[in-house]
Order: sequence, then C-alpha cells, then structure tokens
Amino acid sequence: MKKNNVLKLIMLSMLIAIGVVISPILRVEGMCPMAHFINIVCSVLLGPWYSLVCAFTIGIIRMVLMGIPPLALTGAVFGAFLSGVFYRLSKGKILMAVLGEIIGTGIIGAVVSYPVMTLLWNKEGLTWFFYIPSFICGTLIGGSVAYFFLRKMIENGMLSKMQEKLGTPVFADKSTIISNTVSIAAFGPVLFVVFLLLPQIFKSEATFWKYPAYGSIIGFIAIAAVYFALKMITRKTKGKNKDVN
Repeated sequence: MKKNNVLKLIMLSMLIAIGVVISPILRVEGMCPMAHFINIVCSVLLGPWYSLVCAFTIGIIRMVLMGIPPLALTGAVFGAFLSGVFYRLSKGKILMAVLGEIIGTGIIGAVVSYPVMTLLWNKEGLTWFFYIPSFICGTLIGGSVAYFFLRKMIENGMLSKMQEKLGTPVFADKSTIISNTVSIAAFGPVLFVVFLLLPQIFKSEATFWKYPAYGSIIGFIAIAAVYFALKMITRKTKGKNKDVN
C-alpha cells in the first residue's frame, strides 16, 4: 500500500473519531452543526469519496451507539459528497465547499429525510420541507466554523502542506485583506438567517430573536471594518519601515 494511501486512511480514521465525539455539540433533532464541519474539512483534505465514507461511517456509529435516527445519514452523506465535488470543480474555493454542504444537506438531505423518517421511523406530522429550516441552520453554523478554520489553515500554509502529504490536489486559494474582510462581514448575514430559523426549530413564537439577528449583521460589519482598518495601518507601517531601512 502506498504511503499516501496509508496517511489518507489514518486521517480518515481521525476525522471519523473526532466527528463522533463532537457531534453532540449544539445538536437537536435535525440539526448537527459539527457533522457539517467535519464533512467540509474532510472534503477539502481528502476529497468527495473519502468525505462520503467519513459521513456514512460517523452516521452509522451515531445511530448504533447514540440512538440517533436515520437523520444521521440523510443529514450528512449528500452534503459531504457535494462539498468535495464543489471544492474540486471550483479549483479549491473553500466557499464552494461550504456551498456544496449547504445544498447537499440543507436541501437534498432535508427533502430525502421526509420519506425516510416517515417510512422507516414511523414519524408522523412531517412534510417534504419539514427539515429544511433545521438542516439549513446546522449547515450554516458548521459551514461557517469550517470556513474560518480552513481559511486560517490557508493563511499559515498548513492546508497546502497537509494536502501535499496526503497526495490530494493542492490549490492556490490565498487569502487577502479584502477577502478576509468580506468573510468576516459575511458571517453577520449567516447568523441573521440562523437566528430567524431558530424559532421554527424550537417552536418558539418569541419576538426577541430578531434583536440578535439584526445585531449580528451590525456587529460583524463593525468587526470587519475594524479588521480592515488595522490591517491597512499595519501594512502602511511595514512599508514605511522598509523605506527607512
């Protein structure tokens, strides 16, 4: 067996173990953000087929050991595979890997979950779109965490080194001050959608959710503006120091 294949299997095993352990974080029925985090990271590091195996294995383990319904599979495998496919087709765009997870899980997986839960789990009162709010919410949370995690790995050069060691395609998706600023600001609308979906997930009619929803947009735009200003000041300072030297 080739060295790269051994390393891939070791990495796959580690991601499966981590995925099982962290899956209960923020979990409610129909929403498991950390599963989407693992899906995207595995897709970027190993590719779509490994990510599919990773999601399937984690789902089976969770169903057997934790008593999780088949949502553990329908809410993971489609997004895992599409995340890897979108990442490869886009030549290494992390945002596309996140988008693949959102489409695969938030839409396809959510719709497929209806007949699976109705026929296999005998759950009543469901519709074709019943799981879409919770699945979308979970993918947005987990996808955002994965995005910032992987962007940080790109920034310090760790992602390309790991991909090279694993024998997977290495893409140039370097971050810039502008791209990082936009990424930070974009987290506001993501949280906005999450806060608007939470009342549907928890069956709450409380109106206070709108305050953190709008506050998240204002807050992250402000953080992005401060980040941009500080980075530009630092760049100008370094430029002046070079000129002096």
